[in-house]
Amino acid sequence: MERLPHIIAAHAGREGPLLPILHDVQAEYGHVSEEAIRTIAQALNLSRAEVQGVVSFYHDFHAEPDARPVLKLCRAEACQARGVDVLAAGLPENGRVKVETVYCLGLCSVGPNAMIGSKVHARLDATRLGALVEALA
Repeated sequence: MERLPHIIAAHAGREGPLLPILHDVQAEYGHVSEEAIRTIAQALNLSRAEVQGVVSFYHDFHAEPDARPVLKLCRAEACQARGVDVLAAGLPENGRVKVETVYCLGLCSVGPNAMIGSKVHARLDATRLGALVEALA
């Protein structure tokens, strides 16, 4: 957690710094630890419960690191209408890739969609989604 003070300092003076700090901590360490929660709470003059409440509310934040690559699969209404439920049911459950559900990646007209890192993949079918999962595993 040696970079944590730098992450917090990078958002000094910013209005509403908690979420940006948490996102940076998650990106840096792969999780938001109890130590990070305590340090952030103290730096922002918040209670640990307030910070923990935000961490536990949002699915992007994890209490423990997970080394598996993450595929975020859009399950919003537009992607459902385009067959994402059938695609999701056909995903292999090998445990090597973590599949997370998100509810809108903002490309409703070209769904179903998935995101890996910051790259969005649109117009998925079973073959393309399978290839993405295999490339991650």
